[in-house]
Amino acid sequence: MTSRSTSRRRSFLRSSSALVALPVLESLGFRRFASAAEPVASPKRLVFLGMGFGVTRETWFPDINQLGADYELSEGLQPLSAHKKDFTVIQNLANQFSNEAHWGSTFWLTGANRYAEPGQSFHNSVSADQIAAETLGRDTRFTSIQLGHKGPDKSGHGPGLSLAWNRQGKPIAALNTPVAAFHRLFSDDNTPLAQRQAALRKQQSVLDTVLENARSVSRGLTKSDTDKLDEYFQSIREIEVRLAKEEEWLDVSKSRPKDAPNAPEEGLEGFEEVKIMYDLMIAAMQVDASRIFTYRQPLDTFISSLGATITAHNMSHYGDGARMDVSRLRDQKQSELFAHFIKRLKDTPDSNGTTLFDNSTVALGSNINSIHYLTNCPTIITGGGAGVKHGRQLVLNDPQTPLCNLWLSLLNGSGIDIASHGDSTGRIDELFV
Repeated sequence: MTSRSTSRRRSFLRSSSALVALPVLESLGFRRFASAAEPVASPKRLVFLGMGFGVTRETWFPDINQLGADYELSEGLQPLSAHKKDFTVIQNLANQFSNEAHWGSTFWLTGANRYAEPGQSFHNSVSADQIAAETLGRDTRFTSIQLGHKGPDKSGHGPGLSLAWNRQGKPIAALNTPVAAFHRLFSDDNTPLAQRQAALRKQQSVLDTVLENARSVSRGLTKSDTDKLDEYFQSIREIEVRLAKEEEWLDVSKSRPKDAPNAPEEGLEGFEEVKIMYDLMIAAMQVDASRIFTYRQPLDTFISSLGATITAHNMSHYGDGARMDVSRLRDQKQSELFAHFIKRLKDTPDSNGTTLFDNSTVALGSNINSIHYLTNCPTIITGGGAGVKHGRQLVLNDPQTPLCNLWLSLLNGSGIDIASHGDSTGRIDELFV
């Protein structure tokens, strides 16, 4: 038994029929982060919530001339009034390479130029969440958790399987229903341990064979083919890392806090779907299942759950009248759910007298402003994990400030030591003063 698995096991109480997560106990230390004689350090967490088709620009953004703490909440943000001192609205962020008015998520966390590869019509790069996961996800069962929604419609999000993209700019699949997310996070596989170990060894054996065969054809290739093969090898290495991590956690049962939601009903969609996904993230944080979360949220089913009879695409091309009414209602309900998430973070204890809110950073936004506008990406930041000073509206001087400057700032503030990300030009120091 390794010291790592020992430290994990002592965080749980096991009976003959159940495993219950203990609260974080300072006398035991928090996972690997402190000995019993040291102060307990809570882990940093990052959550990215993508809204697809943006917002209603006329009623979501606060008055751009009202700076600092004295700004008035807009109509679309009114449901957040109880938490006004605990979040920051940022204006004038943009992705310089944005050129697709229906792609609100594809490049939101990457800042990539889709035409960066000569002769190729699509290119992406690594997303901010996956940069964070390389550091913050080392010691959790799940390096990162990607959540999404089912159905072929992209609801303004654009290409991708979630908000997350790996080091090769390839999409990472999401858990697309609350049921799938619940069972992935909290349900144990009842297959005997020896059988699961054998299945992993078989997968690893297959990878070894594939790699050997690939290396045998690597001689005499063109540069283009060599580059493709290198990318393939990197993908194989990522699978190897994932399998190794799964093997490390095979004999550690999953757990969930006592106040976690029960298994969701099949077919849950729209407003209630988003709410239960938020609650599942809270529960996962409580047992330290993961520290990095992304959620590409539904929109067609979201607005239909509010009584709308038009598609999200038609809503996004609003003018005056019914379409704008639906868009404004969407904004208000989105803010209502975000307020619920903030409250849950505040109400959930973490270690050393802190809360999940104190140690987490949450970003809500989209690469699309509204309709076909691609400047001034709607952005709200909350949580104390990165050290952001909240309770204000921050309007950046340059209306083309790279969105990746924000991701770089939040990554650095969360302890990720990198000098740049995507098309960033530097940190946004105003966030922290």
